[in-house]
Amino acid sequence: MKALKEMQQPRSMRLGIWQKAVPFAVGRSEEGCDVFDGKWVRAAAKPLYEEWECPYIQPQLTCQQHGRPEKDYQFWRWRPHGCDLPEFNGSMMLEALRGKRMMFVGDSLNRGQYVSLVCLLQKLIPQHAKSMQTFDSLTVFTAKASPLSLRAIKADAKQTVRFNTTIHRLGSFNDKVKEIVHLSTEDAYRMAMKSLVRWVNLNIDPHKTRVFFTSMSPSHTKSIEWGGKSDGNCYNETSPIEDPTYWGSDSQKSIMKVIEQVFRKSKVAITFLNITQLSSYRKDAHTSIYKKQWNPLTPQQLANPASYADCVHWCLPGLQDTWNELLFAKLFYP
Repeated sequence: MKALKEMQQPRSMRLGIWQKAVPFAVGRSEEGCDVFDGKWVRAAAKPLYEEWECPYIQPQLTCQQHGRPEKDYQFWRWRPHGCDLPEFNGSMMLEALRGKRMMFVGDSLNRGQYVSLVCLLQKLIPQHAKSMQTFDSLTVFTAKASPLSLRAIKADAKQTVRFNTTIHRLGSFNDKVKEIVHLSTEDAYRMAMKSLVRWVNLNIDPHKTRVFFTSMSPSHTKSIEWGGKSDGNCYNETSPIEDPTYWGSDSQKSIMKVIEQVFRKSKVAITFLNITQLSSYRKDAHTSIYKKQWNPLTPQQLANPASYADCVHWCLPGLQDTWNELLFAKLFYP
């Protein structure tokens, strides 16, 4: 009701004490509310869409089609502590982004979030008024009636930062004398984030464009970290981790601090979607073995399913729909 009343007020009143209008905002989040701090609760409601309803999901994410025997992972909802997460409204998003472009830049995990958003919106668009095309590393979904263009760009390997020790080479590969400098993970990441911020400050008009940055997506390759077997992983996991303090070893808190420090100095606001810890609880939500396998499985793998379980990517519908609910909240209720 509060959000509805805010939407009915004149824009100048809705913005309240904000000195400048925030693009696409229709209201404000509750004072002191951190939508990224909360817990997963079991919900009776169906998922926001069904797997079979969305023809745009890649076969490496369609877990039901590839034999997952249960759907429990689809029925968990994120509940922030002390406040409510705005209900995702696809019609509102389509109308607000009419004639606009939304672009996702990143790797296969980022693409998963992109496909999730396409699935959330596409069911509201008539069949004749939507299309998806792929051009090399660029995938474009277009809602012709809006028109809205959702674009996913796979980041070039030169733009990707790996979360381990990085070697930075000074000079070109043709130089006879090469200087090798060993950088810590944090220093390498700081360089990448500064480059991102520099580009944003030079190219983005904050009065017309919003910029979001999603934190690292966790994996669940070591079940011993949540009290499981020493040689296990996400295979056969069907419920979230309940320990609110759980933090996987692959998600480095020092990297989160680097992001905060660098983004704070940006002249253009960058909204940080902090999905790391809330996703860390979801050991049950990975594609595991229930996906298209690009290469034939060996007899050894077939004898030990955990050996080929994908504990990095996520089933759709599933966890990444929550990422887009959080994106919706921060886009319209910053």
